[in-house]
Amino acid sequence: MSKTWIRAKLPEFVRDMFRNFCMSCKALEGQFDSFDREGVMAFTILRDLVGQEMDKGLLWRMKDTAHHVFRNDPETPLTGQFLDWGLGYIFHETIKLKEDAYQALTYAPWFLALRGRDLPEAERDIAEDLFQVLKQTEESMRREIDRIRFIIAQCRRLLPIYLSRQRENALLARYLFSQNELVREVFAEDYELLITSIYGEHPERMYILAAQSLRLGGWVAEAAQAVEGAFAINATDRMVLQEKKILDNWAQRMGS
Repeated sequence: MSKTWIRAKLPEFVRDMFRNFCMSCKALEGQFDSFDREGVMAFTILRDLVGQEMDKGLLWRMKDTAHHVFRNDPETPLTGQFLDWGLGYIFHETIKLKEDAYQALTYAPWFLALRGRDLPEAERDIAEDLFQVLKQTEESMRREIDRIRFIIAQCRRLLPIYLSRQRENALLARYLFSQNELVREVFAEDYELLITSIYGEHPERMYILAAQSLRLGGWVAEAAQAVEGAFAINATDRMVLQEKKILDNWAQRMGS
């Protein structure tokens, strides 16, 4: 991809980067919660999240998209450089976690079964020594999870700072509106900071941009829902009233 083309598509890449981050956080945290509760993770899910060169998974796409955004944005601040490193780190650390999960899934049950068998003393001693390595693998998984969680938390702090430059990004606004439940889940107590960092004292701006994008894409019912959200926040704003009038006129034409 040429730098010129990527820069022309930067709003789309920013939206994709943010979307991939939110989806990755939810998928990874589901596996981490499983490890917290039961000491196990689904190797197949981690494998699919990472993917491979010819079939990239969500985390791989997140890393690549981050590179496109932060290495081609002519005004990338230090926060962007931190995010580029952090999102890539999550990908690479998950690769290690995936391999450890494979060891735990494939070989731990076998070694546990061996410990219950009547083995010759030499083989029993070797099996016990090797089993200790698998126990260390479980400890490694905990450290890898802790590191990924830490980097995710730092990315949640960095994203509002970086995205403060994306106030006019209609694609990002549309995603924030249409996937609001997921965004709130991922950012939790930092959600209001995220919205305030982007839209300042005019949170209705997110709904208006989303409505315009949805309307232009033919999703008129969804656009009307976005306008309702904007109207609930600021019923006197000129842009809110203008977009509401456009959609009301469209509804009247369709009903006549």
